[in-house]
Parts: sequence; structure tokens; C-alpha cells
Amino acid sequence: MRVRFWGTRGSVPTPGAATIRYGGNTSCVEVRTRDGALVVLDCGTGAISLGRTLLAETPDPIHGALLIGHTHWDHIQGFPFFAPLFVPGNHFTVYGPDGLGRQIERALTGQMAYEHFPLPLAALRDQLRLVHLHEGRFEVGDIRVTTQYLNHPVFTLGYRLEADDATLVYATDFEPFSLHPLAGKPGTMPLHPEDQRHIRFLEGADLVIHDAQYTLAEFPAKTGWGHMPIERAVDYALLAGVPRLVLFHHDSVRDDEAVDHLLAGAQARAVAGGGGLQVVAAAEGQVIELSSPLHETRVAGGLAPSALPTSVRRESRTVLLATVEPGQRQEFSSALEAEGLRVLRASQGEAALQLARLEQPSMVLLDRGLSGLDGLGVCRALRAEPVSGLREVPIILLGEEKESESELLAAFAAGATDYVPGPVKATLLRSRVRVWLLRTTPDSA
Repeated sequence: MRVRFWGTRGSVPTPGAATIRYGGNTSCVEVRTRDGALVVLDCGTGAISLGRTLLAETPDPIHGALLIGHTHWDHIQGFPFFAPLFVPGNHFTVYGPDGLGRQIERALTGQMAYEHFPLPLAALRDQLRLVHLHEGRFEVGDIRVTTQYLNHPVFTLGYRLEADDATLVYATDFEPFSLHPLAGKPGTMPLHPEDQRHIRFLEGADLVIHDAQYTLAEFPAKTGWGHMPIERAVDYALLAGVPRLVLFHHDSVRDDEAVDHLLAGAQARAVAGGGGLQVVAAAEGQVIELSSPLHETRVAGGLAPSALPTSVRRESRTVLLATVEPGQRQEFSSALEAEGLRVLRASQGEAALQLARLEQPSMVLLDRGLSGLDGLGVCRALRAEPVSGLREVPIILLGEEKESESELLAAFAAGATDYVPGPVKATLLRSRVRVWLLRTTPDSA
């Protein structure tokens, strides 16, 4: 497996003299297998140079797959300028997260609308196929791909690629579900089960390309933006036991010297954590060969569903939202209704419990500080209900403080499915709700 970086930057392109070494283009990584399969991870502005190179170096028709992590601009900016798409005989399959209502198709269609681009997406119908993904597994040629949800303010997938006896994980645009334990040493296991799940997603990889846009010092001001502190990226790689970590999605404000400085700190943290982890920073033009595994490759274990929706998904569309503050309740309701969900509202714990018993919602969102019966009390009561649906309904507890480990531990002890530390942002909550609905709603033929 051969990995080449064409775009390493996050948020916006930053070309210029100050970013020559690490590059100024947004996310794009090329993957080639021994059998010639071509996979492009994200289609930021780095895809423009990749497309020109493919046309110059490939005499035969080009066939490949574009794996889009999500639809924010810095991951699709290069798509309308990816030259191979416009050559008859070439063919690409674009895979991307489904989210609500064919997310990837809507985003690419809008990007190439009349107001923004001279050709519509429909003009590429002979060269293009769109496939909408959920969490699960599928195959691209000789590559086995596993997808997993990443915590970001829009439905986002990470990709695990296994081929040629090697494994690559591409996990960018991911915010920790919780920073706890805050005082942990390098390589300390996080407390939130979803962070632990993410570490298992990385395990057995020969190379991990990971979001590392912020630092722990910067993170409090960036909570809810959907990106990883560099220190935590190192910790997760240490815990996963991977041999090599590539810091990716460099913040647009950083020049080459700033990236050098942060890389040195990350390498020092890896040494402090033990285990021999190699840490490098992604740079445009950088090539990494994974033809020989650096260690014994572990195939992602357990049975996983197909990531390719093969049937009509039957979704229950009722969400119970119980929060104290009226303005927040309205903001969250509007965000969830934009997902096509029916929202039941409550401001007190007892009222929320009664609504849950009456309406049997598909998900419950509980403010920790509800009056009377607080969020923890409602959660415990639901888990003790005789009705199995209420005992098993996904419950997201909305925390009051972003730095309270006791709140997080109490939430899971009470039976919460997920915990979002405060202050809660509507965009991130909307994404989390969508994921739990997708995970808990069965497909039907």
C-alpha cells in the first residue's frame, strides 16, 4: 500500500512562502494498492494537483474511488476541479456519509449549482457514481474498508483501509467526546466509551492519519468545532499500540515553523508515553510505503454490518428534549427539526418522564440540571421501566460543566448512552443525535 499526501491543511487553503514545507492545500490523500486500486481520501484543494498528475501519468482510462469523510468545504473544495472526472471513459465512485437525505449528493450538487460553477453535477453522470454510507464495512477492489462515526458538527466518517497485508486508518475532523481524565499522563485511557471505541478503531493499524488541528491549550476556546488536540491524538495512538502516527489537518493559522514546534512537542509526548510510537507531520508530496507491515496487522474484529444501505431505512422520528433554559430548548429543537425529527419538549424532570411513557420516543435528550427530578433521576427511572423500549432507548445526557469528570461518570452510572459536556453546541448535538438514530434504527426490506 502506497500513501501520498496532496493536501494536509484544515479549514481553508493557505498557500504561500510560510507553508511551503507542509503545504497549503486542504485535505486530500492518495492510496494505491499492489494490484493498482486507486482510492482518494477526501477531495479538498489538494485533489486539483492529484487530478492533473493522474492525467499526465495514466495513459489508460482511470478508475478509482473517492472516499469523502464529510461535506464541509475543505473536504470537497477540489471536487469540481478534479480533472479526471471530465474525461470520457474515466469512472469514479464517490463514497460519502449519508446523514440526512443523501448528504453527499446534496452537497456536491449544491457546490456545482448554476450560481457557483459552470457545469452541473449531472454533466458527470457517465463518469460518476454516488454511494451513501453508514457505519460498517464494504470493499473497493482489493481493499476492505471499515467506516466509523467521528465526532464532528456534521455526520462524518473515518475510514480504515486493509490491503496488501497492511492497514491504514484515516480519521480526520474528530473532536474527543470528552477530554477526561484531564490530569491523565500521556497514554491514559479516556473515560468516555465512545473515545474508547475510537481507540479500538485505530488498533492494529500500521499507519494512522489523524486530525491534530488544535492543542490542549487552544481547545477550550474551540470546543464544539469538531477537531482534536494534538496531545490527545498522540495519546490515542499510544493506547491503540500503532507504530506510526501522522498529524493531519494543520490549522490554517500555522506556518511551517509553528508546525515544527508542535511536532516536536508531540514527539516528546510519544516518548514519555513509551511504546516506540513514531510521530510525523503530514506534508504535501510526502510518500509512505506500507508494503511491509511494521508489526503484526490485526484485522478489525467482530461482525459489522455493511456500510452500504441496501434497503429502505425505517426511522422512528420522535425525540424527547428536556432542558431548563427556554432559549436553548428552542435552539436545539430547531436543529433537530432540521433533521426531519418530531421534537417533544419538556422543562422539568417529571414532565419528561411522563412524556416518555406516553410517547415512547426513539431518543431522549436530558439536561443534567432539570428541576425536581434531575436528568440523572429521569435516566435511572427510564432504565427501570417495565417497557423494554424505554429501558433501551438511547439517552444523551447534556452536561452543565465541560471539566466535570464526576458528571461524566455519574451519567454513565445512571444508564446514559452518551454524555455531551457543556456548553453544548447545537451543531454537534445534531450530529450526535443523527448517529445514534442510525445505529439503533434497523433496516427493512
